[in-house]
Amino acid sequence: MTELGQKLPKPVAMPTRPRSAGCAAADCAACEVRSLTFCAGLKPEEMGRLAAIVTRLNLAARQMLFHEGDSAEFVYNVTHGAVKLYKLLPDGRRQITGFLLAGDFLGLAGKDGYSYSAETISPVELCRFPRRKLDQLFVVFPGLEHQLLGLATDELVAAQDQMLLLGRRTAAEKVASFLLRLSERGKVRGQPGNPVQLPMTRGDIADYLGLTIETVSRTLSQMRRDQLIRQRSLTEIELTAVERLADLAQG
Repeated sequence: MTELGQKLPKPVAMPTRPRSAGCAAADCAACEVRSLTFCAGLKPEEMGRLAAIVTRLNLAARQMLFHEGDSAEFVYNVTHGAVKLYKLLPDGRRQITGFLLAGDFLGLAGKDGYSYSAETISPVELCRFPRRKLDQLFVVFPGLEHQLLGLATDELVAAQDQMLLLGRRTAAEKVASFLLRLSERGKVRGQPGNPVQLPMTRGDIADYLGLTIETVSRTLSQMRRDQLIRQRSLTEIELTAVERLADLAQG
């Protein structure tokens, strides 16, 4: 796990032009990842009310959405780009707990604030919702709260998967599992799934898998020699032997 220095500043939202609820609802209806978010399946009236409270953010890479412990005033939908979630250990080391892609949701928190930090990996577009106004909509439209409960359940499943990944597995098993999961997530988003897109750095991958950067690099190099993968670029890996990778991931 990587040691971090000072915290990065949180982003400042750029001013946006005033938009009518009708225009905002039309934007939401045309969203390419709507089917993956908690906005999926909303009725027109619900969509209009939800669109009226949304702020759209465009952030550069390496910008903080929020820090662990900050007051949880907002929740977010990622509509483009990638975000990493992490926690800082008392000694300054970092454990990345997840990577979020277009269609993913973040910001659920308890009374004490956000339980993790969120930082953009690449240029990112997000929809930001004030929690207080969203809670008011839940009273009027119970279906919204049901959608959010489903996302909370998905977060719990992802946390359990992460615990399994960090458990008693070898470096090769961890990296193979990571690549296959990214492939499946790409397919869900209507992408080919192969080659796999890697917007994160090798250091990010290491902090996610509980390995060192050197171990991640050696493992990928061995996979290339074994003709399991082909490195197309720094951010793109082709899976050339998917079944063998799946066998490796299962140990």
